[in-house]
Amino acid sequence: MSDELIELEEEEFTSQLTAPVLKRIGGLLKPHWKWVVGFLITIAITSALDAYFTYLNKQFIDQGIVLKDAARVMHLAAIYGWFILFQAAAVFTFIYLAGVLGERIQYDLRKMLFNHLQDLSLSYYSQNAVGRLIARVTSDTGRVSDLLTWGIVDSTWAVMNIISSTIFMLIINWRLALIVLTIIPVMIFIAIEFRKRILAEFRVSRRANSRITGAYNENFQGTRVVKALGREDENTREFQGLTTRMYHASYRAAWLSALFLPTVQIIAALALGFIVGYGGLQIEVGLMTIGGIQAFVAYLTFMMWPIQDLARVYSEMQHSIASAERIFKLADTPPEVHNRSDAVEAQTLLGEIEFDHVDFFYEDRKSVLTDFTLKVNPGEMIALVGPTGGGKSTIVNLLCRFYEPSKGVIRINGTDYMDYKLESIHNKIGIVLQTPHLFSGTVRENIRYGNLSANDEQVEEAAKIAGAHDFIVTLEKGYEQNVGESGNLLSVGQKQLISLARAVLARPELFIMDEATSSVDTLTESLIQRGMEALMKDRTSFVIAHRLSTIRRADRILVIENGKIAESGSHAELLKLRGHYYRLYTQQFRHQLEVAYGVTEDFEVKEEESESMAAD
Repeated sequence: MSDELIELEEEEFTSQLTAPVLKRIGGLLKPHWKWVVGFLITIAITSALDAYFTYLNKQFIDQGIVLKDAARVMHLAAIYGWFILFQAAAVFTFIYLAGVLGERIQYDLRKMLFNHLQDLSLSYYSQNAVGRLIARVTSDTGRVSDLLTWGIVDSTWAVMNIISSTIFMLIINWRLALIVLTIIPVMIFIAIEFRKRILAEFRVSRRANSRITGAYNENFQGTRVVKALGREDENTREFQGLTTRMYHASYRAAWLSALFLPTVQIIAALALGFIVGYGGLQIEVGLMTIGGIQAFVAYLTFMMWPIQDLARVYSEMQHSIASAERIFKLADTPPEVHNRSDAVEAQTLLGEIEFDHVDFFYEDRKSVLTDFTLKVNPGEMIALVGPTGGGKSTIVNLLCRFYEPSKGVIRINGTDYMDYKLESIHNKIGIVLQTPHLFSGTVRENIRYGNLSANDEQVEEAAKIAGAHDFIVTLEKGYEQNVGESGNLLSVGQKQLISLARAVLARPELFIMDEATSSVDTLTESLIQRGMEALMKDRTSFVIAHRLSTIRRADRILVIENGKIAESGSHAELLKLRGHYYRLYTQQFRHQLEVAYGVTEDFEVKEEESESMAAD
């Protein structure tokens, strides 16, 4: 990614206000308010007991040790012991409640993001690296969960310590307490100043971390390409730039965080010196006791330690706020393709399909389809051929409603297909892609993905129709064979046959083949063709073909060039035209002769030979 784009993204995040983000983060607690109330109450009890123990220590000194009253010491010790047991129970309770609450919040976040990612349009995935999305769903949700549990535990405990310490100091000597409390505004001011700078650095750090995750993901998935093209050194240099950026941002954030703590300690030391000096003078006039000075020192420590702890929590909070901003940015991204409020179920896709003066362009505004018009009759097989980038895949992507027309209308059964619910369209379409994707699991599970309610017999019948059964039964575990991640334990042809079987099992009303035979051998191609013929029977189908031999039996062949239909007709009709299709077909036929027989001289198909070629 370019430095300009990185800077633009950082500016976008920096401009966002923290208060709205914190409000939304707090909203995640609402469904679990009972757990929140529970651990807040137990934290308050624990903190209040900590402060009371210090007050008991004052009484130990003033009423027991100074007066040498053993009975009073034993009585205070008994009280101390009982409250220690009670506090231990409270500590166990709030730690347990916080742990459960954290897991629930993380579960909610991951579920929310995963469901939202399912709804996002195909264009979103084309514009965003997978590694960044993984980072948001995993590490970012974890950070927000930590903020809402242990961050709240630590910060609440700290605040309660400050409040309870203040109350007991006022009880002991209100004049000295008011003087000591004047340092709190100073600490708040320091915290605010450090907050601004630490947050900015952590935002940059999180940005770089996402890019590092994306770099890992792309390099792991593209290891073969990297090694084949000798890109190791270049990738290393790019990765070094990413890690250097993250290092510098993290270094600056760590430096600021480290500077905050000594600042707090210096102020605390000055305050302690004042308490000892002023308290000594108060003892001489009878307004203070030795136990009172000891308690004041302890309470001031109780106040300074929470502020120091809040600095640590605040440092971690910057990570969490930056992560929350990224999560909410993803959650707020609307799908470009969505259901209209009055959308209805599509009962069938078996009727007429019409592209009515359709234009389409991507975000760069570069036109892909221009005034594209096409009518397809029920049960018709339409083949799309033409040069790369001509618009073939865009046509089927629009038909599947992965994208929507920039202009014009696509109708199914005479109705604008945007009036139908997306799910009802997708559920009736079967697709076999050029690059098949299998999920981790067994062969049977991958075929059943086309129809989760299908039984084993239906799965195997679909495999037989698709021509996949014969190779499946030769596998060591047959249908229970694990295919590996993305099906990497199988060949491309085997994955393609399983994908076809999956489409067969789905029993689609509209079938699409996107260059499904371009990467397979001739034998596998023939198996796929037989499976295609069985699947296309009585179904409307669109086939994008690189190998023209796979679409000779199509009802209509459309030659797509520059987003328009250059030619239309059957295989025989287009050969007779001696136009675009004729040139494509003869060039491919010539190539096959070169590969099979070493023939290199040019040749021309005579008009009287066109019908013979069409019949072959």
